[in-house]
Amino acid sequence: MAAYILRRLLLIIPTLFGMLLVSFVIIQFAPGGPVERVIAQLTGTDVAATARIGGSAAGDFGGTDNPAAQGEAGSTSKYRGAQGLDPEFIRKLEKQFGFDKPAHERFAMMIWNFLRFEFGESYYRDVSVVSLIIEKMPVSISLGLWMTLLSYGISIPLGIRKAVRDGSRFDVWSSGIVVIGYAIPGFLFAVLLIILFAGGSFFDVFPLRGLTSENFAEMTWWQKIGDYFWHLTLPIISMAVGAFATTTFLTKNSFLDEIRKHYVTTARAKGLGERDVLYRHVFRNAMLIIIAGFPGAFIASFFTGSLLIETIFSLDGLGLLSFESIVNRDYPVVFATLYIFGLMGLVTNLISDLTYTWIDPRIDFDTREV
Repeated sequence: MAAYILRRLLLIIPTLFGMLLVSFVIIQFAPGGPVERVIAQLTGTDVAATARIGGSAAGDFGGTDNPAAQGEAGSTSKYRGAQGLDPEFIRKLEKQFGFDKPAHERFAMMIWNFLRFEFGESYYRDVSVVSLIIEKMPVSISLGLWMTLLSYGISIPLGIRKAVRDGSRFDVWSSGIVVIGYAIPGFLFAVLLIILFAGGSFFDVFPLRGLTSENFAEMTWWQKIGDYFWHLTLPIISMAVGAFATTTFLTKNSFLDEIRKHYVTTARAKGLGERDVLYRHVFRNAMLIIIAGFPGAFIASFFTGSLLIETIFSLDGLGLLSFESIVNRDYPVVFATLYIFGLMGLVTNLISDLTYTWIDPRIDFDTREV
């Protein structure tokens, strides 16, 4: 096991490097950039993500690798909308954003800083990237944690029940409900909940904005807990409505596979009741894949799929931060979040594999090829 863990940890290094390299190369050809965004703001033509670069059509983050050529080209050939601006001012902007160096030097410097977990500061927010991520984490942790727990808490008992009553009317109509819930987009269901319960057209029961109320600091501890979940109710339901299907059907199929095996027939032949057979023998083997996948499911819900929900319910989390950083060409935030999320995803995959051996010691990864 130690050898397998070491191999997986060593594999993280080239994986992260390749991920960052591919993303960095793509950025070289992406239109727009922080320099052009500043120019657009100064000239009153800011069009954010739709800004285009003339000439060679290379992005600010790429462009030409020769600073002297950049200076000679001036503001008339490299950046659209820079006509009339002092070329020296443009060079200062490029130096401010680090674009006065060739692309390979910028990439090498970024890798060196990331190895030391130094992510620099946001281009536009005047705050360190780490502080910015920590500031947004409570929202994403809240949404990811409670959505995952709610999904697993309902899907697992429902999947077991469906397996026990396979083919019954309960199995049929519950499958229909789960599939319909899976087919409804989360953001569309969020809008429906707002219309029904957040002062849209019917009831005004739940708040529409934020994670807590304005007077949260003045509340007692039990009032704070109630206020916290009061604000989270609609966003979590919106995210979880489509998350039941996969876990529910995976649980059902896992139990059906185990129920049909010979050891279950043997246990029944020995006189064990159905409840003992189900929970003393079948449960552990059937739940192996479900429980082992929990860390990955949590991370997936933590870092993905919450952008629209955060926007609809005015929750300032990591999903919204990542999107705004891409739109605004805030590259330190973009690459830092990519690096952190990628690293956590790779570590989580390793934890998921190790969870298999914790649940079932018979599984041995020592002979497994990475």
